[in-house]
Amino acid sequence: MRETIIRAVSGLLYTAILVASILSSEIIFIILFYLLSLVCLVEMQKLLRLKSYALYIVQALFFYLFSFLKFNQDATILLLFITIFVNLFLVKDLIVVKKIPVFEKKKYIIIIFYLISSTIFLTLIPTIEGVFIPKLVIGIFFLIWTNDTFAYLVGKNFGKRKLYEKISPNKTIEGFLGGLIFSLLMAYAIWYYSPYLPASISEHSRFNTPLIWLGMAIILSIFGTLGDLIQSKFKRQAGVKDSGKLMPGHGGLFDRLDSIIFASPFIYAYLYILNYVS
Repeated sequence: MRETIIRAVSGLLYTAILVASILSSEIIFIILFYLLSLVCLVEMQKLLRLKSYALYIVQALFFYLFSFLKFNQDATILLLFITIFVNLFLVKDLIVVKKIPVFEKKKYIIIIFYLISSTIFLTLIPTIEGVFIPKLVIGIFFLIWTNDTFAYLVGKNFGKRKLYEKISPNKTIEGFLGGLIFSLLMAYAIWYYSPYLPASISEHSRFNTPLIWLGMAIILSIFGTLGDLIQSKFKRQAGVKDSGKLMPGHGGLFDRLDSIIFASPFIYAYLYILNYVS
């Protein structure tokens, strides 16, 4: 009971800080996620048994160029292609090989493109139309939280068939489907109730259609689950249960953000294509 209360309190505090920062301003939002990414970088280096100060410089440079300056769209798209390629390669490693090979050079590639640049695209999502639209990223967080919560609840109460037992014994196919279905319901609710939200989170956007929100729910459920499984495989290879101990009851910060970080470049690509063709 005490652990449940601690988990709930830390989760609510985490949610409140995220939502408040997103609503406050774009600069505060970016600064917060730079700091969160910094903690995740520390945790990821421990998982990979790597200690490189150069990666902190790379992270700061990437955030400054892409998140703050947004200096070149062609460079951003190139980074997107590389990031998606590396993430899909990790999906291949998740499914095909027993142990993800993490030789020295690959450790740097994984951290730069699996972690740092994926977080960059999370910060770019709310400005994909050229103006800061906090509703986009708030809605995405609510979708991923809905997916995680109901995947756990449905899996715990009704799950029988394992999704990927050798990596994550508690995940079930029923849980995955439950998370997906409730994410779709949440996506529709976000669209339906957006006109009644405060102006600061319900700006007019060409993305504010039910089909687009439902598409985001599907992408987040699939790639969020894959991101969680990939991180679970890294933890299993490192012989640890959690990536860290920063959040009481939850483990490390990367344990909380792994799903949305992995899914963010795919969401950005989805919205970019829609924005380009519309």
